[in-house]
Amino acid sequence: MGMIMKQIKHPYIIRNKKIRGGVAVISGTGIRVLDIAIRYEIMGQSPEDIIVALQQIHDALSYYYEHKSEIDSTWKAAIQATEGMKKIRSSILEKIIGKIKNIY
Repeated sequence: MGMIMKQIKHPYIIRNKKIRGGVAVISGTGIRVLDIAIRYEIMGQSPEDIIVALQQIHDALSYYYEHKSEIDSTWKAAIQATEGMKKIRSSILEKIIGKIKNIY
C-alpha cells in the first residue's frame, strides 16, 4: 500500500521570477530560504539569532528540508560558476590582502 504525502503549505515563502530570480524567499523580505538554511546549518545560528520573525524562520527551514536537493544543487552550481569566474578574473580584494581561505 502506497503512502500518501500531504502537501505542506508555506505561508511565509514565495517564489516570483521578479524577486531574486524566482528562488524561494521569505515573503516581504527578499531573504532567500537558502540564506536562512546557511545561517542555521553551516554557521550554526539558532533560529532566535536570525533576525526575522521566528515563524518565518521555521517555515523557511521546513521549505528548505522539503526542497533540500534542489536548493543545494542550485547553490553548488552557483559556487562552481563563481570559482570559474575567479579563474578568469582575479579578485581585487585578494590582490590587496592576499589569498582568502576557502570555506567550502
